[in-house]
Amino acid sequence: MDAQGRGRADDIDPADQWVLNPNTGDYELRLQDSAPQSPVPNPRSRGAAGAAAPPRGRSAPGRERQGTPEEAPEPGVPGPRRRRGPQEPLPGRRKGRPKKSKAKKILIWSGATMAFVLVGVSSAGYLYYRHLNGNITSVSDDGAGTGGFSKDRAINVLLVGTDKRTGDGNDGYGDSGSPGHADTTVLLHVSKDRTNATAMSIPRDLITDIPDCPTTQDDGSTKVIPGTQSTRFNESLGQSGRTPSCTMRTVTALTGVKMDHFMIADFNAVKTLTSAVDGVEVCLAKDIDDPDSKLKLSKGKHSIQGEDALAFVRTRHSVGLGGDLSRIELQQQFLSALMRKLKSNDTLTSPTKMLKLAEAGTKALTVDSKISSITKLRDLGTELGKFPTKNLSFTTVPVADNPAEGETKVTVVLQEEKARALFALIKDDVSLTAVKQKAKKEKAALAARLKGTKADPADVRVRVLNGGAVSGSAQETLNWLQLDEGVTKSENAGNAGATLKKTTVEYAPDQADQARRLADLMGMAGAAMKPGKSVTNSQGLPAITLTLGEDFKGAGVSLTTPSAPDDVEKSTADKVECAK
Repeated sequence: MDAQGRGRADDIDPADQWVLNPNTGDYELRLQDSAPQSPVPNPRSRGAAGAAAPPRGRSAPGRERQGTPEEAPEPGVPGPRRRRGPQEPLPGRRKGRPKKSKAKKILIWSGATMAFVLVGVSSAGYLYYRHLNGNITSVSDDGAGTGGFSKDRAINVLLVGTDKRTGDGNDGYGDSGSPGHADTTVLLHVSKDRTNATAMSIPRDLITDIPDCPTTQDDGSTKVIPGTQSTRFNESLGQSGRTPSCTMRTVTALTGVKMDHFMIADFNAVKTLTSAVDGVEVCLAKDIDDPDSKLKLSKGKHSIQGEDALAFVRTRHSVGLGGDLSRIELQQQFLSALMRKLKSNDTLTSPTKMLKLAEAGTKALTVDSKISSITKLRDLGTELGKFPTKNLSFTTVPVADNPAEGETKVTVVLQEEKARALFALIKDDVSLTAVKQKAKKEKAALAARLKGTKADPADVRVRVLNGGAVSGSAQETLNWLQLDEGVTKSENAGNAGATLKKTTVEYAPDQADQARRLADLMGMAGAAMKPGKSVTNSQGLPAITLTLGEDFKGAGVSLTTPSAPDDVEKSTADKVECAK
């Protein structure tokens, strides 16, 4: 039931038949040479409720007959609507009613970015909606994900680009028989308040542990694929029968961040998505002629799509230091450029481009089965598209050359301290674009609270309670205070009566100097100091109370907002950078 099947000319672009309904702000499919179609039926009407269609030859209540009746439409399929005259206003449109702003109309199409552009067709007609659903390929997450994203918490999506050579023209890149690897992996974290996001790249050659992976087989049974110790990260997909759920488990084991969903893109995704938006603009700081990736571009700005776009993201020998880490930087620049193009008015206000993107996205991506429908992808994309490009930060897991390899420098290993600090920022929902500003504010607040005299550590009497930290934290803190910091008048008071999100120190007015010293030692935020009442310790003496909350990360670890590692490169999607 397409344009040709309904008697229209072969040269009509279906995208040109989408018309903005000013009443709803949605685009609707209008078939001009026959009776116009309605949008998706209202759930309260006959289609969704399953009510019977009007008998042949009779009009539905409130609808005029339009000549000889046709076959009754299938339940759920939009039926014909009465034509309006050239000057006839839309129903319910009153003269003088204020028009929707241009920004409102644009927002109808915004919602997703990068691979999530397909959500722009959320107002599509039923038949096209069904067509797009048929394009989607899904794979089970095998319990590796949370089971679904939520609108009231942060969202973590794993984006994986595989080097599997499927699709027209891709066998020429070599290794055509390979089942593919996790060649390009990005952990996309979108904040709970949707104001910012972090896209963290994980190097494919990172040496890590791949855990055991329960994997759904073609016959529906489950097979546990044994894990591998100290191997390349990219072997978490494709190798030994591993599916994307195994890559999800590997990322969670590595970072401590639980994934909600995954999206897998092959070579064709890069080619078709860039072609759908008529190319993305990239910048080169030098001429590149790379026979391996087949990229040949001169210095300066270029609009690339299709094969050139794929060559761009595959290039590594001709940029930076010539390795995979340099290629990651190039890919981040490309994703920033794609994000800017997707969010530009030129794309968002073009039904033709949005439909092309919907086709490209649904055909090129493999998603987990929890988001394997247009409606679920639309809802996810709407959440993912709320943050501005200036607040999307790109970064890479801090790594160093593998010392076990000597001079070969093929694989890399974690820079443990810096990597753990970065993982903590993502896990704690701290934006890389705001971390310095937040840390500065917390430091100022703490300084204000600490202003005044501080008691000598030996004079601080404190009872330590566990109010949400891991088991054993109170004793660990007690040992640290007594042995390392000289707070000898301290004791373990066991578990608190309630669980706290944040670690606090409560003190009476005459104990402020003791509280200031303890807060200074603990690296606590100013807001964590709670004026209150004194307690009595086991010797019958007044003491202050230190309650370890869920944010406690270990004795001696500062409780203020962690700073992003100094040498972790951070870029934002709104900035145009030239590949070097």
